[in-house]
Amino acid sequence: MVALRRDIHAHPELAYEERRTSALIAERLRAWGFEVDVGLAKTGVVGSLTSGNGPTVGLRADMDALPISEAGEFDHRSRFDGKMHACGHDGHVAMLLGAARYLAATRDFQGTVRCIFQPAEEAAGGAKVMLDEGLFDRLPVDAVFGMHNWPGLAVGRFALCPGPIMASLDCFDIRIEGHGTHGALPHHGIDPIAVAAAVIQALQTIVSRNVDPRRAAVISVTKIHAGNAHNVIPDHAMLGGGIRCFDPPLRTYLKTRVEEVVAGVTAGLGARGRVSFIAGFPAVINDVRSSELAARVARELVGDEGVDTATEPVLGSEDFSYMLERKPGCFLFIGNGAGPASCTIHNPGYDFNDEILPLGASFWVRLAQAFLQQRSA
Repeated sequence: MVALRRDIHAHPELAYEERRTSALIAERLRAWGFEVDVGLAKTGVVGSLTSGNGPTVGLRADMDALPISEAGEFDHRSRFDGKMHACGHDGHVAMLLGAARYLAATRDFQGTVRCIFQPAEEAAGGAKVMLDEGLFDRLPVDAVFGMHNWPGLAVGRFALCPGPIMASLDCFDIRIEGHGTHGALPHHGIDPIAVAAAVIQALQTIVSRNVDPRRAAVISVTKIHAGNAHNVIPDHAMLGGGIRCFDPPLRTYLKTRVEEVVAGVTAGLGARGRVSFIAGFPAVINDVRSSELAARVARELVGDEGVDTATEPVLGSEDFSYMLERKPGCFLFIGNGAGPASCTIHNPGYDFNDEILPLGASFWVRLAQAFLQQRSA
């Protein structure tokens, strides 16, 4: 697993470009006796292994890298400038492959295990594309599980919770149309930069004044562009950002309020505003029964003290949410430890902690066995 993980880390591939990684996965699965389906969402791989009669469980790992230049100087650092595994998907692949090899060698279960290797998790929605192309129609499962490493959570620990565990994400772009003029004659135009500043301030009141303080939500404006000269007031300004929350009805409400606030503020200042939403991810909402099973399996591996079943939900997002909209299941975190080797994900200095590979693979094996046994009983 270490050799696999470091090989994948050294050869990172971005969303829908995971051809080398996909080929490596398919080759290993076929060699171990899995039936292999390829091509869903371009580079997705699904390995299916059946032993006797019984239900079917899906185990998912993501496999894409990020457009970040790696800062680490270790031997397995990225070979490609501007690309790196800064989120641990290399480790996710290695853990699931380790579990796949063990399950194939032992066949100690009754039913079918599907190992789902998904492309394009990083803001490209690869899970939805796999589903739209027939993943669960062609290769049905009774439940599906996902796991992510988590820096800052100690090695040997798991964290999960029933219900929402990660937030929805809806990205937006706002175009504010004003009227350009000379910088010395602002009264001859409508300044879209001043309007943009008012819009940004107003957007911050949506969560603070329209949302119950007991419900978590955040609206962030993360980019702004307007003008190209020091002495010209431009005719338009562009803003962009994201909306995050855990509650589906609140998600709909926040999008509506963003549109209302933009329309109202811009109109009040003599400009026009248009909001465009980019397809986002729903919240990751864990099924209660599946969460209980995942917690029980984790406790068998690390003891009661090593499993947090009431972890605080994270306002980050994950496209595994699309799979949980279709099937019951659970998404959980495995501790990646603390320190320089496991600093914050999406960071140039990040590296997956190889120490947790056996624990992650063991969890997948025990979870598959426990689910199939429970559903067959």
